[in-house]
Amino acid sequence: MKRVIIIGANSDGKELLELLSTLNGFEIVAIVDKNEHAVGMKLARKLNLEISTEWRTYKNHHVDFIIETTGNKDITEQLMLEKKRNATIISKETAMLIRDVLNAGKAIFGSLEKKEHFQQLIFDSIHDGMIVIDIEEKIILFNKEAELITGVLREGILEKKVSAVFPSSKLVKILTSREVEVNQEQVLDNGKKIISTRIPLIDKSGNLLGALEVFKEMKDVVQLAGDVTNLNFNHMILKAIMQSSAEGISVVDEEGEVYLINTVFKKLANLSNENVIGNPLTDEIFDGENVHKKVLQTRRPVSDVRKIGQDQKEVLVNVTPVIVDGKLKGSVGVFRDLSLQQNCENELNRARQIIRSLEAKYSFADIIGESEEMKLAIEQAKFAAKTPVTILLRGEKGTEKDRFAYAIHNESVRKYNKFMRINCAAFDEKSLERELFGYEEDSLNRLETTENKGVFELANNGTVFLDEVGELSAEMQLKLLKFIQNNTIVKVGGDIPIQVNVRIIAATNLNIEKAMAEGKFREDLYYKLTRYPISIPSLRERKEDLPALCHWFIKLINQESGRRIHCISNKAMEFLISYNWPGNIRELENILSRIVLFMEPQETTIYDKHLNVIQGLINSNPPREQESVENENETLAEAIERVEAEVIKKSLILHEYNRTKTAKALGISLRNLYYKMEKYQLANNSMD
Repeated sequence: MKRVIIIGANSDGKELLELLSTLNGFEIVAIVDKNEHAVGMKLARKLNLEISTEWRTYKNHHVDFIIETTGNKDITEQLMLEKKRNATIISKETAMLIRDVLNAGKAIFGSLEKKEHFQQLIFDSIHDGMIVIDIEEKIILFNKEAELITGVLREGILEKKVSAVFPSSKLVKILTSREVEVNQEQVLDNGKKIISTRIPLIDKSGNLLGALEVFKEMKDVVQLAGDVTNLNFNHMILKAIMQSSAEGISVVDEEGEVYLINTVFKKLANLSNENVIGNPLTDEIFDGENVHKKVLQTRRPVSDVRKIGQDQKEVLVNVTPVIVDGKLKGSVGVFRDLSLQQNCENELNRARQIIRSLEAKYSFADIIGESEEMKLAIEQAKFAAKTPVTILLRGEKGTEKDRFAYAIHNESVRKYNKFMRINCAAFDEKSLERELFGYEEDSLNRLETTENKGVFELANNGTVFLDEVGELSAEMQLKLLKFIQNNTIVKVGGDIPIQVNVRIIAATNLNIEKAMAEGKFREDLYYKLTRYPISIPSLRERKEDLPALCHWFIKLINQESGRRIHCISNKAMEFLISYNWPGNIRELENILSRIVLFMEPQETTIYDKHLNVIQGLINSNPPREQESVENENETLAEAIERVEAEVIKKSLILHEYNRTKTAKALGISLRNLYYKMEKYQLANNSMD
């Protein structure tokens, strides 16, 4: 700390006192003047400094500098004669020079401090997170929005390396690559996801100054533009931010001349090949009144929908005046292309329609099975999903071939397009042809008013699932073969070929090799369908999957019925495993649903006793290999009635003709049982 005595309390002495009292490293010992009422003496009293009318009072005090501001040569000579060795005498001329230097330094320091403060205000007013590093990877700028996004405060991280503060930061590599990275997805260390634009900062000479990162899409640069300065570094950052915006931006000064403009605005206004910086925007750019002129004249913001440029693009206009300390400095315009917004809305609506129209409700997560047979089928299906090949699903009835078809579609590139299912056995030949290929209205004498597009046309770019394809007639087999070969359809009653792009997934439970050998199935269609066959095992072939399947179905049944069944006892599971399951997965789901239906509301575990309600039905089912018709002339309806009568009779005998127990075991109502007993003349020995 340097100790100082000031001799002379006139205006010069006072000014020097003011300057030294604000600087660190100086201690004012006293101020001396014969005039006790001099301006410097008054200031010294306010500052609680010692004052004196005689400088010799401090002759023996330890001081480093004695500053003489009176200009009296006699005093200066006396000081030189009587001062201590270690004290330095500063004359008035030197003192005034020091004063001028200090004043200039103070002005410069104040200006720099003001500019730094002003710069920080600009960055903090931006609604996007911003971080700037220098070439040494140190953080030199970190705005308020960045604090909010990252959860890290600015204090304590400035001048630190960015990798030490944010280990996941990708900003450092920009210093090496010098390449712009636009709209990059990134996960911050706090788990937040951001869209980031990273830009190298390079001056006109090609020197790398650092790198800038802007979080998210910029939405509002109005306040930033109002704080624009002439500093090259800040100007560079501002231009980088504007160029990263998807909206057109133009900034003009108070004279209406263009100060900054981004590429998007140039395209909107058809100014791509023109240099407009420093020139006013012409009225021809805008449809009607020049919005920048209006804002500069009225000092009020304008928000409107206007047409702009030669293409007369419709844009949403937001122009705001830039006012600093009450003075108009220019205006900032943000222009959003409404056609892009409309396109986005159209795409969103289209996506919603597609999602609503999708019918593929299952994925591979909905296919339960850990047996080797099932794992192989699932692995084959997942591989097939990635290829465009036609697929044939083979398996018994009830093995949920349809669930495999749904899952394959959802795993394929066609998952955002339609999935349509047709049961080939549910239609007669003519109806199936119209259903698959569509029809011309004239073919039905214009009596039909429904949509005449067929399944293949409706499912264009999607998937068609042909269930029970083995039931197709010879003529329909030929039509399907031609479609697979040519990917074209001709509607019933029409003659114009229509090109479609459809992936076929077929399914059958028949032995089509046997049917082909018997001449009932076309050999060429067989080879088209069996390019990629997938065999789905029956439930009796994968009984180790039964516990997992039961758990899955019970969970679904609980959701549908509001029950709270937790598990199945070991004995009950042993019985289920011992059963042959001719109806496969479909039968298992049906039986579990019945069991839960007849359980008491408070019961949460399925025991072997609960299986009594279905044992009669299971035991009454003859083995699959014994199923036959009574004689060659027996119709299907007659065979069904005969088998139904036998099942009911056996169940009645098993339950000693207790109609209530029999109805429960058969899963039909008591009234329906009475009706069937009367129909088949089974009513006797009642023991209700």
